Amino acid sequence: MPGEGAVLRIGNASGFYGDRFSAVREMLTGGRLDVLTGDYLAELTMLILGRDLLKDPAGGYAKTFLRQMEEGLGLAHERGTRIVANAGGLNPAGLADALRELAAKLGLPTRVAHVEGDALPPGPGVLTANAYLGGAGIAACLAAGADVVVTGRVTDAALVTGPAQWHFGWGPEEYDRLAGAVVAGHVLECGTQATGGNYAFFTDRPADVLRPGFPLAELYEDGSAVVTKHPGTGGFVDVGTVTAQLLYETSGARYAGPDVTARLDTVRLAQEGPDRVRIHGVRGEAPPPVLKAGRCRLGGHRNEVVFVLTGLDVDAKAALVRAQLHEALAQDPPAEVRWELARTDREDAATEETASALLRLVVRDQDPEKVGRALTGAAIELALASYPGFHVTAPPGRGAPYGVFETAYVPAADVPHTAVLPDGTRLPVPVPPATRVLEPVPEPDLPPPLPGGPVVRAPLGRVAGARSGDKGGDANVGVWVRTDAEWRWLAHALTVDRFRELLPETAGSDVTRHVLPHLRALNFTVAGLLGEGVASQARFDPQAKALGEWLRSRHLDVPEELLTPATASPASPASPTDSATVRPGPREETP
Repeated sequence: MPGEGAVLRIGNASGFYGDRFSAVREMLTGGRLDVLTGDYLAELTMLILGRDLLKDPAGGYAKTFLRQMEEGLGLAHERGTRIVANAGGLNPAGLADALRELAAKLGLPTRVAHVEGDALPPGPGVLTANAYLGGAGIAACLAAGADVVVTGRVTDAALVTGPAQWHFGWGPEEYDRLAGAVVAGHVLECGTQATGGNYAFFTDRPADVLRPGFPLAELYEDGSAVVTKHPGTGGFVDVGTVTAQLLYETSGARYAGPDVTARLDTVRLAQEGPDRVRIHGVRGEAPPPVLKAGRCRLGGHRNEVVFVLTGLDVDAKAALVRAQLHEALAQDPPAEVRWELARTDREDAATEETASALLRLVVRDQDPEKVGRALTGAAIELALASYPGFHVTAPPGRGAPYGVFETAYVPAADVPHTAVLPDGTRLPVPVPPATRVLEPVPEPDLPPPLPGGPVVRAPLGRVAGARSGDKGGDANVGVWVRTDAEWRWLAHALTVDRFRELLPETAGSDVTRHVLPHLRALNFTVAGLLGEGVASQARFDPQAKALGEWLRSRHLDVPEELLTPATASPASPASPTDSATVRPGPREETP
């Protein structure tokens, strides 16, 4: 590993617009940092900022970031820390101007730059359209002396690849180094998800996850990195927390971006000590010739009513209210009507709430009246004329507009990626000199299955962890285990057919399985499960955040040897490919 002088310490202080406000101060005062990043953009956020921009042409950026900088600019100046954030949203130039005004008010010599060019012509009916840029524009701004760089829609990992390119002087064809930075950036981008937040095995260390600290990466010139956190902060960093985040919102072995395509099937992890996980061995390839672009449009209007069905005859009560509303809306029904009955009730329940089921009605239409007054009137008029015990969780409202996120791809050469330097100079960022069209990676050879033996009917989560999320209308579920024996079982047991069997809601979707043996992990992509994306609220769990936990709760036949007390509460795991020493415990290490 390179010497300490070669390290670039990059921290994260935001995983989404609305994350912990105090994180900027905590990260700037908790220890040394060369660069502090913040990720404020997501698919839903772009829609929110688009609506903000309609109300105020001077807005369209993450106002929370500007408020954080009232203290953060001074702290960063005192410590010599650069700040890089995508908080510019739809108006990075506007945020840069606001930051200059703030710096002048505070009497600070802060040099502000921004990156633009991601905005695309929106087209008919489209509210926002933005390409995902890489880190080269950020690198150019830092090289020109910027203390703060704000961007619009860049990839989340670009917040790390940009500073790394600047610090180490990497060229655009140093693919392995760039890929290592992409992987480190992906681990950091969601903040505390890398330090124990939202972690499948949180019950192993419940006290540690009360208030997880934010992560940082020590990045080295060869592209390797160590993920850690400031001393004394909450949470924990181990191979499991890093693996979980690596699987989050990814799909196949090729993780494509505008700077490089990182090969996730080459990533190796090693526990180097308490709260220190080394990422190494990452290989990269030339990026694709196109950039991903996201388009947000208003899809129409929606409304919902949740009926509470208590006690006996739940199915009959549900059938009655469905028939009554069908008749009431029959003359001019909404374009889409969806009913879902959640049997949360229990027999002979000790409380009224646990004796009740929930019947959810969701309606959508381009006409706000069809999902507004027409629905609310019909629902309220049933209050004294429907099933016994009639009530709803909340009075139905007027309905609200909903958005749709669409993914498209545009030639990289058609996007005017531009670094606007602190002195106002506009510097065009060249496209990568070489590209490579993406191809699927064939499934690698699987390890030999476990020999036959007694099995126990048990939840998958007694052995495997999972993390799930969304990409537009698609969902992904990453599943991993912590020992070689568990991997030999999982790789053969959790097929696509078994996945669909365990999650019946995915039965009609195109499900693809990706194998990542170095992580002892499988990653499943479920096409179209989320309809038109999170903003359309098409599903009970619109971002598939808990899809992985549902999968872990499902029962299947698990080898008895994997469920012994020795494996029920594991210590921090070792890497599948490293023999690094970790806290003593029963889990296997691969020599």
